[in-house]
Amino acid sequence: MATIFANGKAREIADGATIADFLRTIGWKPEWVVVELNGEPVDRSRLGDRRLAEGDRLEVVRAVAGGGDA
Repeated sequence: MATIFANGKAREIADGATIADFLRTIGWKPEWVVVELNGEPVDRSRLGDRRLAEGDRLEVVRAVAGGGDA
């Protein structure tokens, strides 16, 4: 197990888990979010490739499509 910080909160993850694995554990689909890993944006297409390590810091924001008048 490893400890990461997601949106400032400590979380335990399995060794070798990817960002996509983590997102599934919290019930979010990778296509719903924008992610930064250690301050760097991660392309959505790479979320299943990027492995997390002890002490990594994730910022995860759920992308919301807006309507509204233009």
